[in-house]
Amino acid sequence: MDKLAKILFLIGGLFIISGFLIEKKIKIPLGRLPGDIMIKKEHFTFYFPLTTSIVISIILTLIFSLLWRK
Repeated sequence: MDKLAKILFLIGGLFIISGFLIEKKIKIPLGRLPGDIMIKKEHFTFYFPLTTSIVISIILTLIFSLLWRK
């Protein structure tokens, strides 16, 4: 039950932070990092956020490892 409380607290905090950022119209620079793949053609656009995915994965790994540490 303690882990569930931590997860719900984390999710609530993320909602508060994201609501604040949206309200103040602050843009987070994720999504256009060097290493993200974007191919534009005449009638076709392909976008694969490779570097952004890696950065988000590292951040989430650190957060969850701190939450589950005893």
